[in-house]
Formats: sequence, structure tokens, C-alpha cells
Amino acid sequence: MEDLLDLYAEPYDPARPVVGFDESSKQLVAETRVPLPIEPGRPERFDTEYERNGTANLFLFVQPRGGWRHVQVTERRTKDDFAHQMQTLVDRHFPNAELIRIVMDNLNTHTPAALYETFPPAEARRILKKLEFHYTPVHGSWLNMAELEFSLLARQCLGRRLPDRDTLTTEITAWETARNEQRATITWQFTVQDARRKLHRLYPS
Repeated sequence: MEDLLDLYAEPYDPARPVVGFDESSKQLVAETRVPLPIEPGRPERFDTEYERNGTANLFLFVQPRGGWRHVQVTERRTKDDFAHQMQTLVDRHFPNAELIRIVMDNLNTHTPAALYETFPPAEARRILKKLEFHYTPVHGSWLNMAELEFSLLARQCLGRRLPDRDTLTTEITAWETARNEQRATITWQFTVQDARRKLHRLYPS
């Protein structure tokens, strides 16, 4: 915990960005009947019946101080998918960074080994030399600011029926573009001193 809190307290450095990474799933749901549109004095109305069309996986990156985020819609979230997300982060999103500090949870796919299982050793090593992994503690996923961004995404974009991956991708891209144009940042307030005072029971006595 203190490792992450110290990381968040550092001055903003574009050459060494701090990036939160997380993943979530979204159930794809189609309407079986056309919703009734909004009318004066009446909200839009939906039928209670719907059609399940499977699920999609969402990978989310957020740079809290830089006001940047990116969401990638995929079919799965395997080690191979994780490795390709790390490659994209290094080569496309932050090609000029000296080092990217990534905050993420301890999911079994979130390991350097995933890159070696996906790419030739030289490529895996090239990517990993640009990355520094910082893991949230067990039951401490709230320390990852990507969860805050996912919460906002869910409220502003995902709280309705989306029938397929193409529609989901279109809606998320529009949301992401608007957020990035606003350069919406996240200001983290919880410090090491706060943790030692408020969470003192978690520390060895």
C-alpha cells in the first residue's frame, strides 16, 4: 500500500508516467422489442424481456495526472491478451517514455512471464525494460485509480443495453474521446500519513 501511495505522491513526470490498468466484463444485451421513445411527461420505456449475446472484456488504462485514458474491447482476457496490451502501451501510447509505472492487481495473468509466453524472448525483454509493475495488495484494489475510471465509465456509458461488441466499442470510443478532450484528471488525496493513522490496525504491532 505504501509503495503505491508514495508513487502517487511523486511530482508529475511525463517521461515516467504512472498508469493504472484494470479489466472488467460487460454483458451484451439486445432488445427483443423496440423501446418506446420519450414523450412529454413520459420517459423512454423498455420491455423487460431481452436477449443475451454473451460478454465482452474491457481493458482500461488511465494516466491520472496526464488526463488520458484508453479502453480496449476484446473477446477474452488471457495472458496473451494482457501481453499485447502491454506491447501497445509501450509502442503506441507512450513510445517516448523512459519508464512506465503500471499499477494493477495480482491477477494471475498480470506477470512478466505472460510476455515471455506470448513473444520471443528478445521482444518480451524489450517491452519489460520499459515497464515497472506496482501491484495492489490483497483486498486493496481500491488503491488502483483505474477502478475509479471504470466506475465513471459504468455510470456514464455502460448503464444501458448494448447488443454487440461493435456497438459497445463505438459507445466507449465516444466516451473516451470526450474524456480525453477534457483532459479529465484524477487527484489522489489519500497519503501514507493518512494510511498510518486511519488503517493502523493493518500494521504489525
